[in-house]
Amino acid sequence: MNALICDGCGFDGSRWSSDDLDRTLAHADDLVGYVLEGAAATLVAGATAAPIAVDRDPVVSAHALMHRLDELAITRRAAEVFEPMVGRIDSLQASGGGVPKASIPVAEIGQGGVLGDVQRHRRHHGRPWQAICLYSSDVIGALRAEGHPIVAGGAGENLTLSGIDWARMRGGLTITIGDVVLRTSSPAAPCTNIGDCFTERHWNRIDHVEHPGWARWYASVLSGGTVSTGDGVTVSA
Repeated sequence: MNALICDGCGFDGSRWSSDDLDRTLAHADDLVGYVLEGAAATLVAGATAAPIAVDRDPVVSAHALMHRLDELAITRRAAEVFEPMVGRIDSLQASGGGVPKASIPVAEIGQGGVLGDVQRHRRHHGRPWQAICLYSSDVIGALRAEGHPIVAGGAGENLTLSGIDWARMRGGLTITIGDVVLRTSSPAAPCTNIGDCFTERHWNRIDHVEHPGWARWYASVLSGGTVSTGDGVTVSA
């Protein structure tokens, strides 16, 4: 495997499996779209004018994509005002595979996510940009008010946050929790595995396309460390 490392965007080729590379490159347009979601048309047009470089080596191509996503986040940060959001960690969850994830008081976060947390199936999970799954306890409360039996960790999130305006979440945002720094990448697509969280197993209730502002979000790890329940969280551009 090509061990390409980039200090600029944090890419590390040694962390990517062949499946990671293939599935990430197949969703290149989606990942770019999540960073640009809600941006001014002129910014979108300018940001997407130049195609992302494609190389015969998929590691080089994946790096080009990840680097572009980082550049787009920087460009949008410079072009738009984004008022930081401040909240807290309400709960932390991990599991040896599958859902629900069990509550833990403290989480050690490394480049691959929460140490000890495992995805039972990696077909749709486990890419470096899916290292951490985030959700909102405020959204969970709203879903429970609708009658859904969802609880923290039930939908497979690692960090459940409160005080964050979830409708403002998008790709390319920076989440800071003490020494830990995360970068949002994409909404997590719901599936049958979290069906028990919803009345009549309607897991599409938190599908990003059908219900913007209700989905869980994936994030990559830019800087790891230890986080605890109650820690303050800042979401910024």
